Amino acid sequence: MKRLYCHNCGAQLPDDAAFCVKCGTSTGLSAPKPAAAASTGPVLAPAGVASLKCPSCGAPISPKFGEMVITCEYCGTGVTLGSQGWTNIQKQTMLTLKVATVDQVNSIINPMMDKGLLHRHLHEDSKQEEMSLTYVPYWIVGVSARTSVVATSETAQVAQTATTAALMGVIFGGMGGGFGGGGGRRGGFGGRRAFEGEFGVSNPFAGILGLKRIRIMVWGTGMGYGGGNRNAQQMDENYNFPVIALKALTDYQPRDYQFNLEDRELFDISKLPKNVKILNGDISEEVAKSQAKTLVDQLQSQKAHAKYHMIQSIHTDSDVGDVELLHVPVWFTKFDHKGNKIVLVIDANSGRIINSVGL
Repeated sequence: MKRLYCHNCGAQLPDDAAFCVKCGTSTGLSAPKPAAAASTGPVLAPAGVASLKCPSCGAPISPKFGEMVITCEYCGTGVTLGSQGWTNIQKQTMLTLKVATVDQVNSIINPMMDKGLLHRHLHEDSKQEEMSLTYVPYWIVGVSARTSVVATSETAQVAQTATTAALMGVIFGGMGGGFGGGGGRRGGFGGRRAFEGEFGVSNPFAGILGLKRIRIMVWGTGMGYGGGNRNAQQMDENYNFPVIALKALTDYQPRDYQFNLEDRELFDISKLPKNVKILNGDISEEVAKSQAKTLVDQLQSQKAHAKYHMIQSIHTDSDVGDVELLHVPVWFTKFDHKGNKIVLVIDANSGRIINSVGL
């Protein structure tokens, strides 16, 4: 029986190997075709296996403990672990690397760190502890959100504030006159008579007691405090929401950030720089869907509270749609400023800041 050896490094290989398991060199053999999909779905291997073959090129894949999203380091094919076992990722894309040098990163970091009077010379006074470039997997989850908001209109709030201010001006103005020895219609009791009618008051503190009655009149107008002038609003948004696929990086989960998806292309490992590491993930597609729904609900609430000041009730219904795995070039930069840790996470495709910690 003829044995197969790598012509580059000499390692002995399995008979059907398309790539060397040691150095990755192609053996020249045709890549084996993936096995026909079973009726239950394209399961490549049951859950719990210690190793499997890439469904595209046949190279061995050895997932580390906890990994659920694997990218073949030879051909770039993606597989994910689901309830049925390891399956092929049908939609796998990437963003191209545009911020590729340290000088480019510093040109982004400097103005970001030194922004504002309180941060002057922050960058030059900080010690850089880390600057690394990696390709990070993000689940891009399509989410349609419909948020119903019942809120007091801003016009009603302004009217209430103006009315209350006017009434209090009359009240306290009238009281000031009364206690100043004035009396009469211009004195402290005049303000009360303007709202309660003409009648004599013998108790000099009756004007103060009258505040309670006037306050009830103001609150009874229906502006705020559960009265009228409440409007029902609808906020509809469609998101391609990014969920980071690594538990170790969840501190840098985007909250309100969108990647330039129009710039993405099909994942091709041959187009990536050889010295840039491609990270695998340990957050499954199903978990990502659940997280995306929760984060979208929070974002919708945040947007509603920024738009409406007096919200009486809010409710969001979300539908989760298509999911894809997006590989994003990311710069992680870490600084120490007098014991304070500063971390900036930079999208190396757009040059924008995804997250910042410590600023």
